[in-house]
Formats: sequence, C-alpha cells, structure tokens
Amino acid sequence: MLEKKIIGAKRELVKYAWLIENMIKDSIVGLLKKDKSMLEKILTEHEPESDRRELILDKLCLTLIVKYSPMAKDLRTILMIMKINSDLERIGDLASKICKNALFLIERPQVKPLIDIPRMGEIAVSMLNDSINSFIKENSDVAEDVLDRDDTVDALRDQILRELITFMGGDPKTIERSLRLLSISNSLERTADLATNIAEDVIFIVEGKVAKHQPK
Repeated sequence: MLEKKIIGAKRELVKYAWLIENMIKDSIVGLLKKDKSMLEKILTEHEPESDRRELILDKLCLTLIVKYSPMAKDLRTILMIMKINSDLERIGDLASKICKNALFLIERPQVKPLIDIPRMGEIAVSMLNDSINSFIKENSDVAEDVLDRDDTVDALRDQILRELITFMGGDPKTIERSLRLLSISNSLERTADLATNIAEDVIFIVEGKVAKHQPK
C-alpha cells in the first residue's frame, strides 16, 4: 500500500514540475514576443496553481509519514519529494519574478538583442527536467549530467553582466532596463542552482556519494 502511495506522490511531483517548467519557458517566450497576456496569465493563474500544488503535495507526504511510519528508502524518498516540492515552489516564485520584470521591459525599447537569456532559460529548464527524471528513475548518470551544465549557465550569466555594465556605463538611461535584464538572468541562474541541488541529492540517495561542495 505504501509503495503505491509513494508512486502516486511521484506522479503528482512530475505534474507539478511540468507546471513549473512551463512557467519558466513561458516567461521567457512572453518577454521575447512581448506578449503581455501570456505574462499576466502566469501571474494570475499559474502562480496560484503552483502554490496550491505545493501545499497539496506537502500535506500528502506528511500524511504518508504519519500514517505509515516509513523506514529506510521509503522515508528517504518521501523526504526527497518534500524537498523537491519546496524547490519547485521557489522556482515558481522565480518565474513570477521574471514575468514582472518582463512586463516592465516589453513596454520599453530593448537595451540589447535577447540572445543569451533565452539560451540560459533553455538550459535551466532542461536541467530541471532532467533532475526530476533522475529522481523518478533513480538514475545518477542523468543527475551527474545536470551538474555539468551548471557551469554553462553561470558563464552566460557572467557574460550578460559584463555586457550590461558596458551598456549602463555608456548610457545611464539604460540602467533601469539593464538591471531588470540582470534580475532575469539571476533568476535563471538560481533556477539552474536549484535543479543542481536536486541532482546532487539524487546522487546521494542512489550512490551514497556527497556531490555538494565538491570540486568539479
């Protein structure tokens, strides 16, 4: 019975992750296409749905712990679902933050062509998707691959920062728009970090190896 309940919790987690992945993707698409309605839908519909799902899944996991007193692997799995659930809610908040900055930016002239930010978004979403899959399938190889991509996201964030500093130094009128773009890149970098955290936890559960704070 407990095994079936855990499988059910995993299914709910996958559905939640799918919602969050789409929030991140749509926030970037809305920025690129200057689609105000898409961005507003994330804030008015998807963000409340994210909060609702987070509470439901957390309650489900707590109920499993209280009702079944799980041990060993079952307990680790349930606790991992709770941690990922919390991480997904935080990523949902980051997606909402991106939307708010995008709504500001789409009403104003572009500071620079948006090339690196979409690339960051694509990688961050792929990292999140793979980190969730690595947990569901208990595949540490997939999790290890997620860790390898984190450096690419960091490098893109640093590149965006350097470019925006140049723009702000050359024209003070671009400062507010540049800071908004920087905030978006930071949100995507943080999304990648949270996906990396999930992958590191998967590696620990599957292999018993601590991946956190290890030199690459």
